[in-house]
Amino acid sequence: MSAGLHHVEIWVASAERAAAEWSWLLESLGWERGDEWPGGFTWRAGGTYLTFTEAPRQQGDHDRRREGLNHLAFRGGSPEDVDRILSHAPANGWTPLYQDRYPHAGGPDHYAGWIENASGFKAEIVAERP
Repeated sequence: MSAGLHHVEIWVASAERAAAEWSWLLESLGWERGDEWPGGFTWRAGGTYLTFTEAPRQQGDHDRRREGLNHLAFRGGSPEDVDRILSHAPANGWTPLYQDRYPHAGGPDHYAGWIENASGFKAEIVAERP
């Protein structure tokens, strides 16, 4: 048996809105668009995939400060790659978080940036260590 994540399924209010919010980010990180169906779609990287599916019981946008998923952390390449992605985030509907401590909000040895989309989902883009 090999360890690791097979997939993560994220329930969203609107697959169309989720596609608009997530496509830029996942494409920037080297993920590839996978299957698509009415109300959902996938993105793949290696043997892992993310599934975005319209939730059967909708209560509004995701609140990362409640029980459940706080954020997804993605490998972002070099520090320069992380900087590039974070610099393009606002033009693609993502709001930078913790800007006063960027890029070391996670500690002095952790180079990363955090962003949040209009639906309330947070992503962390982490630089690889040299």
